Amino acid sequence: MVIGAGPAGLTAARELTKAGLRSVVIEKRARVGGLARTETFKGFRFDMGGHRFFTKVEEVKKIWRGVLGDDLLRRPRLSRIYYNRRFFYYPLRPLNALLKLGPFVAARIVLSYLRWQLFPHAREDTFEQWVTNRFGRRLFLIFFKTYTEKVWGIPCSELRAEWAAQRIKDLSLRTALLHMLARPQTTITTLIEEFEYPRLGPGMMWEAVAAEIQRHQAVLRLNNEVVSVRRTGRRIDGVVVRAAGREELIEGSHFISSMPVTELVAKLSPAPPAEVRAAAAKLVYRDFLTVCLIVRKPALFADNWIYVHSPEVQVGRIQNFKNWSPDMVPDAGKTSLGLEYFCAENDSLWNMPDAELVELGKRELEQIGLARAADVEDGCVFRNEKAYPVYDAGYRDCLATVRAFVDGLENLQTIGRNGLHRYNNQDHAMLTGVLATRNLLLGQQNDLWSVNTEQEYHEQLLAKAEVAPEEVASLEAGLAEVFVKLDRVAFGLSVGTAGGLLLFLATLFVVLGGGPLVLPTLGLLGQYFPGYEVTWSGTVVGLAYGFAAGFVGGGSFAFLRNACLFLWMAVLQRRASFHLLRKFLEFI
Repeated sequence: MVIGAGPAGLTAARELTKAGLRSVVIEKRARVGGLARTETFKGFRFDMGGHRFFTKVEEVKKIWRGVLGDDLLRRPRLSRIYYNRRFFYYPLRPLNALLKLGPFVAARIVLSYLRWQLFPHAREDTFEQWVTNRFGRRLFLIFFKTYTEKVWGIPCSELRAEWAAQRIKDLSLRTALLHMLARPQTTITTLIEEFEYPRLGPGMMWEAVAAEIQRHQAVLRLNNEVVSVRRTGRRIDGVVVRAAGREELIEGSHFISSMPVTELVAKLSPAPPAEVRAAAAKLVYRDFLTVCLIVRKPALFADNWIYVHSPEVQVGRIQNFKNWSPDMVPDAGKTSLGLEYFCAENDSLWNMPDAELVELGKRELEQIGLARAADVEDGCVFRNEKAYPVYDAGYRDCLATVRAFVDGLENLQTIGRNGLHRYNNQDHAMLTGVLATRNLLLGQQNDLWSVNTEQEYHEQLLAKAEVAPEEVASLEAGLAEVFVKLDRVAFGLSVGTAGGLLLFLATLFVVLGGGPLVLPTLGLLGQYFPGYEVTWSGTVVGLAYGFAAGFVGGGSFAFLRNACLFLWMAVLQRRASFHLLRKFLEFI
């Protein structure tokens, strides 16, 4: 039996039917897909969150293409950040960012980055510490803090660093700058410029999978809510479901569950020990609702989505579904938008009547400047409970307690984002479904709780280094603790940017008549920088020379600093080895 007809559950059911096994899939909603479902309103189709079909997991790619074929479109990515009444391209573009932020703010960002590269937080327990160490505090305050706290509803000082390490682990100021200045050779997941997307939204994928498994004798029961999970000791006997006011016991031999693990624990009968129930009750989720608006305009903006960082409005993200796929909109003369509001189930925003939410969306859409409220002809609201598992201060210990109990249930496996209380993307949720069926059918021992991101990179590391992953992790942790490496490229770019801006502003200041006493001294730089003069054209030349000199100087400093630390560590290691060898010789 499979509980939940989202990406994880339906993938597991599909794998079971391919192996010739008959499965029963229980889903409490009237539509399959979970958070990746596609809702409809007056012929318009709405994606609950905006699901990019992008993965590095080859098994998942095969499933997507095998199910959808030519209906899987290749789409360009365009997204922006709305902050301080301005729109910034994301990934960042140099001229756009510089013009919108201004040279003084840009200089403060660079100086802040340098400060935190030289004196980082010794520990990275929180999201705030993790981001500050990689981007500097100034950039954290501008582009991370407000939006992140909107999404999670807790301060960044309470959100655990695991979330950042999982979601944006490949991204740093260095990769962002390199992505701005040159096309990188490796793909950073956070910065992908293209992705695939089903012609009729992500729900098209899961509706097709649901039809496929039913053709192979699987039973799909929609509008069936699990109210109790019966067990005898460590073995699950069956689940009690409620449909149309009636309850029914469905028995089975093996169970794969993608329902929230907190609900699973609460619905077990007999109940688990008190400490397990208490731990599960402390695991928190973040919910969100989507205000879907139909606008009488053929085109509003070119973005797929816009992140709204400004605290003046409550909306967190705005999707433009026509830019995901033209077939999401039945009338080419109109545009459909999805305004996402992050909230907690049963708070004031969640309980606000739909008509008031539509009016709120219209007002904020006009306040941001994307469309006039008068051009919105209709709207509706879709609510999504338990959308994001929250990585708060106590979640790790609570989850460990819950996991220890759930892992002890011999014929049950939990999968998916909510089943594992892990903020996985759609592709990794699917991977947990695939691995769960392999555990069941092939007797494998795949650890579903560890499925996260970049699995093939871990495999490549093992193949190239021929060292066990746990040994590599231990070595890296030790090195990170005693040897904080200074990134040469990032440090060089930062010093170069600061140097270039400083010389640019100093030259501009003198040209504007602000420093006649400084003019002779500044002019001496022409002896070292051919072509530099204290003139209007010299400001640009000085910017280039300042950047080049700063880049070389900063990169050289980082190289020498890293080399000295490395040599110092090597001497310490050699002394320690010699000491151990002498003790050993004395012993024998």
